[in-house]
Amino acid sequence: MARFKDKEKALALRKQEMSYSQIKNILGVSKSTLSGWLKDYPLSKERIDALRGKNEKRIERYRETRRRTKEKRLNEFYLEEKGKVFPLTNRDFFIAGLFLYWGEGAKTLSKEVSVSNTDPSMINFFIDWAIKYLKVSKEKLCITLHLYNDMDIDKEIEFWSKKIDIPKNQFSKPYIKQTSLKSINYKRGFGHGTCNARINNARLSEKVLMAIKSISDKYSNAGL
Repeated sequence: MARFKDKEKALALRKQEMSYSQIKNILGVSKSTLSGWLKDYPLSKERIDALRGKNEKRIERYRETRRRTKEKRLNEFYLEEKGKVFPLTNRDFFIAGLFLYWGEGAKTLSKEVSVSNTDPSMINFFIDWAIKYLKVSKEKLCITLHLYNDMDIDKEIEFWSKKIDIPKNQFSKPYIKQTSLKSINYKRGFGHGTCNARINNARLSEKVLMAIKSISDKYSNAGL
């Protein structure tokens, strides 16, 4: 009897052009059951289009809510972790620079200390570290850009000069890759090529690499 009444209610709601989902939420009847009851009562195309429109709006609202929630969470993490990181002591700064160089710097014994990266903030950190730890004057830094053949070379030199606050007369002739920028997946890059910042000083290169070697030696047998 109860099932018969549910079917009657379902038919009445369907005549009001409700969707299976809407009826299911009201009656608590499965969609498969509703499909059997209402197979002869299809919705009009106009109603289907209207329901789809509502669904799209609902999905968009859901996405926006998720985006705001994530943004709030990340901002809270940012403030929390920033408080742990800063202020950097002189030793913190020294060690951070060594690990940056270990990952991104030239690690063969040579006559230069150099770091290459697509991120201006990374290059700025290295420059700051070189000035404060290596005691190198900013005027001693040499910059070389690795660019693509379809880039506006002058524009990119201007971009990097402003970003890292180094005058263009300290830039050497850029290395131009024959591959086009458009053919490269730049999701992780900044679309401005790669910047190499270097100091031509063999003794400084030895000093930095030996500091890094001391860290490497400490952990080379850590798992044994």
